[in-house]
Amino acid sequence: MTTVAAYAAPAAKAPLERTTIERRPVGEFDVLIDIKFAGICHSDIHQAREGWGEAIFPMVPGHEIAGVVSEVGPGVTKYAVGDRVGVGCLVDSCRECDNCKAGLEQYCTGGSVPTYNGVGKDGEPTYGGYSEKVVVDENFVVRIPDGLSLDEAAPLLCAGITTYSPLKHWNAGPGKKVAILGMGGLGHMGVKIAHALGAEVTVLSQSLRKKDDGLKLGADHYYATSDEATFKELAGTFDLILSTVSAPLNLDAYLSLLKTDGAFVNVGAPEEPVKLNLFSVIAGRKTLAGSGIGGIQETQEMLDFCAEHGFGAEIELISASEINEAYERVLASDVRYRFVIDTATI
Repeated sequence: MTTVAAYAAPAAKAPLERTTIERRPVGEFDVLIDIKFAGICHSDIHQAREGWGEAIFPMVPGHEIAGVVSEVGPGVTKYAVGDRVGVGCLVDSCRECDNCKAGLEQYCTGGSVPTYNGVGKDGEPTYGGYSEKVVVDENFVVRIPDGLSLDEAAPLLCAGITTYSPLKHWNAGPGKKVAILGMGGLGHMGVKIAHALGAEVTVLSQSLRKKDDGLKLGADHYYATSDEATFKELAGTFDLILSTVSAPLNLDAYLSLLKTDGAFVNVGAPEEPVKLNLFSVIAGRKTLAGSGIGGIQETQEMLDFCAEHGFGAEIELISASEINEAYERVLASDVRYRFVIDTATI
């Protein structure tokens, strides 16, 4: 076992504090990673504050991990010491169900293991990236291309793949009109990726205060959803709307913005149920859907895509002592666009 420093929430809604945790010994197929940077995802806050249900404490959040391999097990073939690597939201799965065999580990029906707030196959709780080191099976590690800096790559391991996977699945590309709902940590990556895929991109945000940013990142149009005229002007416009917001929405209003056969896909997850009039999907044969992260192979594909197109996340680098303040700023939408912890400060 290796003792490492980390930042943990000792209980639900409690401030995170510096502590130490134990990492398992490096097994035959394991990779030991010196974590360099860890992104702060809104889902870290949901889980640390038990917004999505009962959680495991103490909790070390963080599933946007970028670092360097410092040790490999004797059976490891994919990575070597010194490799630049990342770890996203999963550190294991059953590997035997149909979804795992199809490269859809994120939808594992036999029990996937989240990077934190989960229980590993050894029965021990999993701890995430707000820490100095992590030990992960090589099959759940991805390679960070040389064209991406580690700090800007870290948020791609959740925010990047969470937007890339549905944009690819619902065929965002040339000739398609795509709206990104919400211009935050996920939304700004959705804009970059949808633009790079060749779609005509519109941002739907509460206000116009981030309009200049949205257009700079690749949006063709930018509308405020607080303006009722937006819903009249854009009725029946979009092939795909990707919702990245975690607040409850008037789904009927947003579904009215879709073309016939259009899809409204949720990647943001509100803590409370939402209402829906089913005529909003029946009229126009529309789809209301959701999407998780991506599988390991698709996550690698996304990293390679971002490197090929020359972009990572837009980040604000912080020290570990600023984590609690960063949480409050995320809730206030006061970040452009992803906080990343410099783990050398833990």
